[in-house]
Amino acid sequence: MAATLKIEVVTPEARAFSSDVDMVTLTGVEGDMGILPGHMPLMTQLVAGEIVMRRGSETIYYAVGDGFVQVTAQKVAILTDMAVAAENIDETKAQEALDRAQARLAQKLSEEETAAVEASIAHATAQLKVKRISRK
Repeated sequence: MAATLKIEVVTPEARAFSSDVDMVTLTGVEGDMGILPGHMPLMTQLVAGEIVMRRGSETIYYAVGDGFVQVTAQKVAILTDMAVAAENIDETKAQEALDRAQARLAQKLSEEETAAVEASIAHATAQLKVKRISRK
């Protein structure tokens, strides 16, 4: 039997994904990384974008927000402020959210408001990217 990784994707609201997979690809602060069973332990910051998981011939796509990743030889734990499966992304709503956030960014905002709007832009952009790549 081939080795697998246990992956857990958790948001403040719920466990978004939990399964055994063959490989995980995600984006950390130092760039994209592929994680296979037996990977060296590490902890890094997750950047808003996509997580791609392979399980046999199946490819699973998730849009994620900022967060943290802990990797051990047999497990990947991802704590993030957003995780949405590609099939649950409404492309029209994501585009509308991006347009609203970009328009709001043009207004005079406090630092706190600017950070919130930039997070909204990152979330909407990640969702649009994942929806589009999952259709290929």
